[in-house]
Amino acid sequence: MQKKYGLPLIETGVIFRDNIKKGTELGNKAKEFIDRGELVPDAITVPMILNRLQEADCKKGWILDGFPRNLAQAEALGEALDKAGMKLDYVIEIILDRAIAKKRIMGRRLCAADNNHPNNIYIDAIKPAVKDGKMVCRVCGCDKLTVRADDQDEAAIDKRHGIYYDRSTGTLAAVDYFKNRSRVLEIDGAPGVKEVSQALLAKLS
Repeated sequence: MQKKYGLPLIETGVIFRDNIKKGTELGNKAKEFIDRGELVPDAITVPMILNRLQEADCKKGWILDGFPRNLAQAEALGEALDKAGMKLDYVIEIILDRAIAKKRIMGRRLCAADNNHPNNIYIDAIKPAVKDGKMVCRVCGCDKLTVRADDQDEAAIDKRHGIYYDRSTGTLAAVDYFKNRSRVLEIDGAPGVKEVSQALLAKLS
């Protein structure tokens, strides 16, 4: 979608790093919280995001990824957009059963040769290949596939998903908030990446 429409992908992590690197006032404030291992407050995050959305490359539109993550952030972002006179055209909700989402996280396998090579034992489209009875990278054939420790921490995954699937204050509550403000496109996330992408583009066309 980013390539098709020529829109910049706006990620909060990148915004934090850029502001910290440039030594902006907001970046310095954010760094204080990050250095203490604390979450950056919305009062800092939202203005930082808004500043980014007002840059020249965003004039024709933008894709915001990874924010908002809860209802409070959605409300703060909505108010900030209203004050800036900016319209939110679409909210994309990829719907996926919680159990399947958990399996997909735990099924990720990292290629030692290139971590950008997608391999997942629970997604048919990107399952690792098998050579001489051993799993190897489906892209390059590297025979060393590893897992991230946090991908196997079920308690941590359940905690993150507890926030995401919470319709009272969590991420899905944020989606519901925007249903009254813009068009929400609901996409079934169960198929493969290619099929999900095609379904999304079809709804946008």
